[in-house]
Amino acid sequence: MTRDFLRDGREADDLATLDLSDLEDGMVQVMRTIYDPEIPVPIWDLGLIYGWTIEDGDAGKDISVKMTLTAPNCPAAETLPAEVEQGVNALEGVAHASIDLVFVPTYSMEMLSDEARLTLGLM
Repeated sequence: MTRDFLRDGREADDLATLDLSDLEDGMVQVMRTIYDPEIPVPIWDLGLIYGWTIEDGDAGKDISVKMTLTAPNCPAAETLPAEVEQGVNALEGVAHASIDLVFVPTYSMEMLSDEARLTLGLM
């Protein structure tokens, strides 16, 4: 199963509209606890998560998370992907999680959730 938030969109404030599985909901909750160290907003609300693929494996679910950074030379490039990978790997039922760090399309402020815009004083 693949989710592509760039193609399908997402309602960050109303996850019920996404019809997430329990595992996916857990993934979103993990991503809402991880903050860019320079911006006081969770990476989920920043729009850094572009999507994921979940496949059945022999020992559980194999997950690949497609994410980006606010800039290719982001100082958090070493830590944010590792935090996401570690957090998703810790979820029940996950055999292996990996991060696919991409820079196309380029991150833009349009990817911010309404909550992030409010926090950053952009609304």
